[in-house]
Amino acid sequence: MAAQATFKSIKSLVPLLDRVLVQRFKAETKTATGIFLPTSATNTPLPEATVVAVGPGAPNKDGVIVPTTVKAGDRVLLPGWGGNSIKVGEEEYFLFKDSEILAKIQE
Repeated sequence: MAAQATFKSIKSLVPLLDRVLVQRFKAETKTATGIFLPTSATNTPLPEATVVAVGPGAPNKDGVIVPTTVKAGDRVLLPGWGGNSIKVGEEEYFLFKDSEILAKIQE
C-alpha cells in the first residue's frame, strides 16, 4: 500500500541518511507486434529503476559519514519486492536503503 503524499512535487522530498529514492521502470502493456498483455503478466514490478535522489550517507561505527554508492540519474537493479512506496499524484516512487540496491547498471 503506497503512502499518499501531501506534497505536490517529488523534488521537495530529500532522503535521509543512506536512503535512496527511485522510480521503477513501468512494464510494457503492449508487445512490439501490438498484442496487449494481460494485467497478470505486468503486475510483477520490474527490477530496474532510475535513482531520483539520494541521502548524504549514514555514519559508520566510528561516526564517519559513509556516502551512498549511487547518485541521482543512475540506473540500478533492485530486489523483486521491498522498499517503502510513496505516491505523488499518479506516479509511484520507492525508498530503499543503499545496501538493499543490488547493482548499478552501466551502459
